[in-house]
Amino acid sequence: METQKSSLAVGQYLQSHRDEIARMLLDLVAIPSVTGDEGAVQDAIAVLMRDRDLEVDVWEARPDEIAPYLTHVGDQDVWEGRPNVVGRLAGSGGGRSLMIQGHVDVVDPGDPALWTRQQWGEIADGRVYGRGAADMKSGIVAYLAALDALRATGTELQGDLLLAASVGEENGGLGALSTILRGHRADAVIVTEPTGLALVLAQGGSLVFRVTVTGRAVHGANRNAGVSAVDKYIPIHQALLAWEAERNRTLSHPLYDHLGNKFPISVGVVRAGTWASTVPETLVAEGRLGFLPGETIEGMQRQTEEVIARVAEDDPWLRDHPPLVEWVGGQFASAEVSPEAPIARTVAAAHRQVTGEKPSVVGITAGTDARLFTEIGKMPTVVYGAGEIMTAHGPDEYAPIDQLLTATQTIAMTIANWCGTRPET
Repeated sequence: METQKSSLAVGQYLQSHRDEIARMLLDLVAIPSVTGDEGAVQDAIAVLMRDRDLEVDVWEARPDEIAPYLTHVGDQDVWEGRPNVVGRLAGSGGGRSLMIQGHVDVVDPGDPALWTRQQWGEIADGRVYGRGAADMKSGIVAYLAALDALRATGTELQGDLLLAASVGEENGGLGALSTILRGHRADAVIVTEPTGLALVLAQGGSLVFRVTVTGRAVHGANRNAGVSAVDKYIPIHQALLAWEAERNRTLSHPLYDHLGNKFPISVGVVRAGTWASTVPETLVAEGRLGFLPGETIEGMQRQTEEVIARVAEDDPWLRDHPPLVEWVGGQFASAEVSPEAPIARTVAAAHRQVTGEKPSVVGITAGTDARLFTEIGKMPTVVYGAGEIMTAHGPDEYAPIDQLLTATQTIAMTIANWCGTRPET
């Protein structure tokens, strides 16, 4: 089928099935799948794949296979009842293979009172609302609807197409790693995270740290006789933020220099003390810090520890009671592919074919499963999808339906152009 004619036919199909596609997303959002409890939604996705006559592989990650990679994905509180799903459509031969991947786990929706829409799904104002609507069940729906559109328009693929739904991305990428280790491979990978239709070629790395500061407890009425762990932590916090500012001043990357903060350091949890009238003897701070493509997990861990050690060296109490620095959960490596990589050029061309415009080409500070496919799987990987990451993890998360259809059409044309189609179609 001639390329532009094929794109128009796919677009017409998607517009005529707009309500069904939105409903498919709503149905998936309606199944809660907070990280660690993804079984029910994966059962539903496996059914959707089998209904499309895909060869479906369903399995659970095992601790023994993941053990050599714990730095990357972290240990898990729950292993059972968390299946990964891959559906394969065998091509007729002679084309390139493509894997399209998304994660099904979501973060907790939080306080319902902060939402003006239903936490587990609602359609209004041309949007699908709910936890996971953008991040990233819209990406799962996009690749399923793209396959439907290609089939409906008579497109037969030459290369194999793999559609992967993975667990555990939000705390490290357990499912994506297990997919790689199980042997599911392709000539390239697209991760359909919410990028607002931008083509993401680079993702910053991120580390999750825990700093424990020790003080000396006394009654609050006798504060000067004690040592407040809070007071001793404050210079550490200030040093981390000063380091963040220094890195932003001195380091550069063309896909990140437009950002106000290329290296965000955020302390998300602080716990100290046991009683209001007692000087706190312990403080535990947990946070996340980002780094650029080209920087390594090990190098960033070492630099972070050095920043904190310098603070301790300048304080007599901390010199004798050094803070404990730990690295917890999955540590996200950075990753990058060239804009000249064939898969990057193919997605960019498909986006232009569908929209008439070149896509924005960007790097992101968030971590995704893409780094596992690139760094461990050695498969060139790009990120492209509908929805804005700024709405993810917060109240009233949503995916715009029009944007979802555009992403789906782009993905459909990427599949056809990458995998190749039978000449008679």
